[in-house]
Amino acid sequence: MSLKLADVWRAGTTRLLLIYGGLFALWSVALIGVIQWNTTQYLSNVVDLKLDNLSRYYMTLDRARLREAIAVTKALDLRDVLTQGMFDESGHWLAGNLAQIPAELPLDGKVHLLERGVQRVEGHHPVRARGISVRLASGELLVLTRNTSVVDAVGALIGGAALWGLPLIVIPGLIGALLLSRHPLRRVREMETAVEPIRRGDLRKRLPVSPRRDELDLLAGIVNRILDEIERLMGEVKGVCDNIAHDLRTPLTRLRAQLHRLQHETPADDPRAGLIDATIADADALLDRFRALLRISELEDLHRRAGFDDVDLGATLKHVGEIYAPLAEDKQIAFTLETPESLPRLRGDPHLVFEAVSNLVDNAIKFTPPQGRVHVLTTLSALGPRVDVIDNGPGIDAVDRNAVVQRFYRSASAHAEAGHGLGLAIVAAIVKLHRFRLEITECGGGGAKVSLLCWTAPD
Repeated sequence: MSLKLADVWRAGTTRLLLIYGGLFALWSVALIGVIQWNTTQYLSNVVDLKLDNLSRYYMTLDRARLREAIAVTKALDLRDVLTQGMFDESGHWLAGNLAQIPAELPLDGKVHLLERGVQRVEGHHPVRARGISVRLASGELLVLTRNTSVVDAVGALIGGAALWGLPLIVIPGLIGALLLSRHPLRRVREMETAVEPIRRGDLRKRLPVSPRRDELDLLAGIVNRILDEIERLMGEVKGVCDNIAHDLRTPLTRLRAQLHRLQHETPADDPRAGLIDATIADADALLDRFRALLRISELEDLHRRAGFDDVDLGATLKHVGEIYAPLAEDKQIAFTLETPESLPRLRGDPHLVFEAVSNLVDNAIKFTPPQGRVHVLTTLSALGPRVDVIDNGPGIDAVDRNAVVQRFYRSASAHAEAGHGLGLAIVAAIVKLHRFRLEITECGGGGAKVSLLCWTAPD
């Protein structure tokens, strides 16, 4: 069973993992940022302390020893991180390797960050540094700077670690979300497949439950218990209705037999003869209704599929045409039957398929006025054969098309014709049993088009 990527992204497991991964990534970024900031501050404070201590030491020396100390310090600066300069009151260079006083360095005796760097006498490119400027007792200016290469390198190292760490957090999170969401989605697809027969009326089916007893299993268990109760209630209702129809059919049959006997014993000129005939007709109508109800109940038993056989649809349609063509001719209706030369065999009950097509044709002839037409058209598609019963009668309104397949429902246009509202209900039960499809539409020139799509729907 294939899983769509869109379904994976919509899964609750995926969302939870992505939210957790996003929060973890944000927390990691914040943590690394705090570490980087604290480390930078610590190293900067170390640099500041060294510069401050060095400046204090230089201020204790006289002018001659100060120049010597600057030279010694430069010689000892093996990593070349320290830049020093001595300037007169006008800012002219006197000693050291600092070419000029940085413009962004205040003369306040405190350490400041020099973003634009300092320029050395040797002519190197300006480098970012931290510096301090103090005024000596002689009035001269002493400027000490130390580049921030170590601080910057540590910051870059931590930043690079963050850039590498984020993909290492996000990518495994995405992969984990995809992998962990596949099993719940597969379970949901299995439940969807199991629900389809239930949706079609097979209340014996149940949702699958795994040994894991997770949230989906708890939900499936709840649904299965609901289905148990629905099946029990539906069985009770169906049993009551079937028992009523069956029990009433026997006294009605006895009543009809007595009326029939009374009809033969009553002279034709007796005023009661017409009343007896009308009563017999009413009893026959009631018996027809009970037979139809029991027929629908019988068709709704899906166990009948076990007795399915091959059905020759072409022969069935030909048989229907032979029966109903004379009836249409008596009503002055043009009846035509159009089928391909060869039709594939269907899997089903031959008698029920014949009954379904017969009911559709019978309805079409019943509701088509004289001089009208009824056309039975069979076509083949990639899925299977399609039987369209088309007439130019009053048609079936769009609002009634779902209701006409229910028991006893009769649309406003059908009240003028005799019937019980059970013909299409029987067709619907046969279609459901065979897992076919029934479509009711309007044909081009008015009237109804009822289509029997003879291809089996998937379980």
